[in-house]
Amino acid sequence: MALKMTDYRTKVFVDWCPGCGDYGILAALQMTLAELQLPHYKVAVFSGIGCHAKMPHFINAYGIHTLHGRTLPFAIGAKLANPELEVIAVGGDGDGLGIGVGHFVNTGRRNIDITYLIHDNGVYGLTKGQASPTLKLGLQTKSLPKPNINDGINPIALALTSGYTFIARGYAYDVRHLKEMIKKGMQHRGLALIVVLQPCPTYNDINTKEWYSGEDRMDPATGKAVSRLYKLEETGYDPVVRGPEEEMSKIVSAFERAREWGDRIPIGVFYQNETLPTYEDRISKRIPHYGQKPPAKQKICKDDGAPTANLAALLEELIVT
Repeated sequence: MALKMTDYRTKVFVDWCPGCGDYGILAALQMTLAELQLPHYKVAVFSGIGCHAKMPHFINAYGIHTLHGRTLPFAIGAKLANPELEVIAVGGDGDGLGIGVGHFVNTGRRNIDITYLIHDNGVYGLTKGQASPTLKLGLQTKSLPKPNINDGINPIALALTSGYTFIARGYAYDVRHLKEMIKKGMQHRGLALIVVLQPCPTYNDINTKEWYSGEDRMDPATGKAVSRLYKLEETGYDPVVRGPEEEMSKIVSAFERAREWGDRIPIGVFYQNETLPTYEDRISKRIPHYGQKPPAKQKICKDDGAPTANLAALLEELIVT
C-alpha cells in the first residue's frame, strides 16, 4: 500500500509558536518522504538544539535528537555505519552556523551522501531571540537592545567554498517549492544543503512573512505586493555541472546569486555537481567489501555473546619489551 504524507506523522503534539516557519518545513519534509515512498525504517532524521530540533519528534521514522551544533557528526556516523539509510540532518542557523560551523565546513570536504536542512530565521528562537550568525549587520530585532554589531554569514557562499555538491534555498511558506528542493537534495548523489528562509513571528520582527511577500512595498500602479523572492528556475538559471571544465564558472554564478539580498532574494537550486566521488566511493576504494558489509551489517558477537573479533595479534604488537 502506498505511503501517504500522514503516515510520516507521529502522535506527538507540535508545539511551535503559531505562524512559525518550522510548520512549513515539517510539512515539506513529510511530503517529500511520501513522494519518494521511503519506508520508515530506512529514514533517520537527526537534529541539534533549538526550535528546529523537535523535528525528529514529529516524523514517523528513526529520530535522533543530538547535541548543540553536533548534528552532522552523528548523521555522518549513522550513514557510514549503514549506507542504506536515508540520512537527513536538521539544524538551525545558530546551531549549525554558530557552535556547529566547524562541522559544517569539514562535512563539505567529505561529500558524504546525506541531506542537511538549515532553518534560517536570523535569531536564536529557543533562547529569546539573540542575533544568530545569519542576521545582517546593523539590524535590530525586537530582543536586541542595540543593532547587531556582527556581519552575517552567507550560508550559500560558505557551502560553495566548503565543497557541498548540492546547494539550494527554499522558503518555509512556499511548501510545495520547498518540497521540490528537499526532494532534489535527497535524490542528489553527494552532500546536499537546503537553506530554508523562515519567518520567526515571535522574535524577528524585520524579516517577517509580510516582508518576504513584499506587502510593505505595494506597487502603486497595480496596488499589489511585490514579492522579494524569485525562483532561479524561472529565470533560465542552470546550476548543473556536467564536467570539470564547467565547475568554476558554475561556482562563480552561484556566488553571484548568493550575494543577492534585499529587494530580490533568489530561491531554488544554486549549484549541483554529481561529477565528484562521494565519501562512500573513496572508502570503497580502500575497503573493497565496504559496500556489501558496512559496519552495521557486520556480526560483532556469536550466538552465545562471545565477541567475534580476536585482538590477540593486536595486543602482541602493543607489548613493550
